[in-house]
Amino acid sequence: MSQQVSPPPTSNSLPTLITKERELSWQIASNLFISFKYAWAGISYSFHTQRNFRIHLSVCALAIALSIFLHLQAVEIALISITSGLVLALELLNTAIESVVDLTVKHSYHELAKIAKDCAAGAVLVSAFAAVLVAGTLLMPPLAILIISQF
Repeated sequence: MSQQVSPPPTSNSLPTLITKERELSWQIASNLFISFKYAWAGISYSFHTQRNFRIHLSVCALAIALSIFLHLQAVEIALISITSGLVLALELLNTAIESVVDLTVKHSYHELAKIAKDCAAGAVLVSAFAAVLVAGTLLMPPLAILIISQF
């Protein structure tokens, strides 16, 4: 099976989020503030371009808000926060892996690129299932009590 190689993307095809401010991002950050600025740029990029990141962020905020509303213990809120944070971190890594793979293979198909992207997405899915299990286990009993007490 022959594979066709697509021409490299033009500079105009990249989102406007990657602009002059990222021009020198290949260099080592000169101070801690610049490091945080680059990290925030990555989070911002994921928020603006990745639908699943926005979904995970919304569910994370909802779970933490609900845990506070239900007066869960601090350790339970921490568990929900940590598992939610893990999902968000893995979603950021998934975005990074997808970007690097796309950069490497351009617009051509390669089975190893598919495997890399599928495995990264699978890691996000596993962490999301774990987060739902943790949040469900901690939130459902007090939520059920609250709902039953209303009737």
